[in-house]
Amino acid sequence: MKGTSQVPRMSVFRSHSNIYVQLIDDVSAKTLASVSSDKMKGKEKKIEIAKKIGEAIAEKAKKLGIDKAVFDRGSYRYHGRIKQVHEGAKSKGLKV
Repeated sequence: MKGTSQVPRMSVFRSHSNIYVQLIDDVSAKTLASVSSDKMKGKEKKIEIAKKIGEAIAEKAKKLGIDKAVFDRGSYRYHGRIKQVHEGAKSKGLKV
């Protein structure tokens, strides 16, 4: 799975307390945009924060002129916070 500048790879990393998402151009080995939940502490649940992270990365992608990405969930199962990141990005118009 490789991303390009037109269709980057949307890589998701999940730790116990945070979630990190990057748009990566593998051809030129550059991170185009990134969002993390480490500064989004509050009374919200991790699931709700994950959806906001997906929406935020979609907004950054839109500013860069990117409307499509390849979803790379790594070894994580597609449920919970990983699914919410994907759903959040799709809800803001990013085709993943």
